[in-house]
Amino acid sequence: MPTIAHLEKHFTATAAVRDIVIGMADGLTVPFALAAGITGAIASTRIVVTAGLAEIAAGSIAMGLGGYLAAKTDSEHYASEKRREIEETVEIPDQEQEEVAKVFRGYGLAEEHVRPVVGAICSDQKRWVDFMMRFELGLEEPDPTRAGRSAATIFASYIVGGLIPLAPYIVLGHVFTALWVSVGVTLFALLAFGFIKAKFTDVSPIRGALQTAFVGGLAAAAAFFLARLVNMR
Repeated sequence: MPTIAHLEKHFTATAAVRDIVIGMADGLTVPFALAAGITGAIASTRIVVTAGLAEIAAGSIAMGLGGYLAAKTDSEHYASEKRREIEETVEIPDQEQEEVAKVFRGYGLAEEHVRPVVGAICSDQKRWVDFMMRFELGLEEPDPTRAGRSAATIFASYIVGGLIPLAPYIVLGHVFTALWVSVGVTLFALLAFGFIKAKFTDVSPIRGALQTAFVGGLAAAAAFFLARLVNMR
C-alpha cells in the first residue's frame, strides 16, 4: 500500500496577524465613533475631518508605541528569566535537574526512562536552559526585530482603518449624507474585516463578521446619540 504523505497545515504568522487585527479594529471603530459623535453635535464636515485626522494621527502613534513597548517588554522579560535560569543551573543544579524530571513525569514517562533523558538534556547548559524556558516557564524566545515590526504594522493598520470611515466626509460636502455613506462603507469594511479575521483564527466567518460589525456599529451609534442628546440641551 503506498504511503500517503501527511501534510500539516499550521498558520504561523500569528504575531503579524494579531498586530493587523489590533490596528485595523481600533482604526475602524474609534474614528468611526468619533466622526458619528461629532456629526451628531456639529453639522460641519470640515470639523469632522479635522478632528478625525487628528484622532487618526494620535491614535496610530499611541497604538504603534503601545505595540512596540509590549514587544520590548516580552523581550526583556524573556532575557531576565533566561539569566535567572542560567544562574540556577550553576548554583542549584540538583533542584533544576529535578524540575526537568518533573516535566517528563507529568507526561507519564516511567522513572527508569526519566533519568537518562534528564542526564542527556542537562549535559549541555544551553540545551538545559532552553528546555527550562520552554517547558517550565512556557516562554518562547522572542524575535529581536519584533518590536519595530509590531509598531509599524499597528501604526499602518490603524491609519488604513481610520481613513475608511473618514473618507466620505472628505469627499462629500453634506455632513449627514457623509454620515450615512460612512456608516454603510464602514459596516461593510467591518463585516469584511471580521470575516477575514475569523478565517485566520478558525472561528465561524459569519459569526466573526457579525460580531465585529456589531461592536463597531454599537460604538458609533452610542457616540452619535450621546452627542445629539447633549447638543439638545
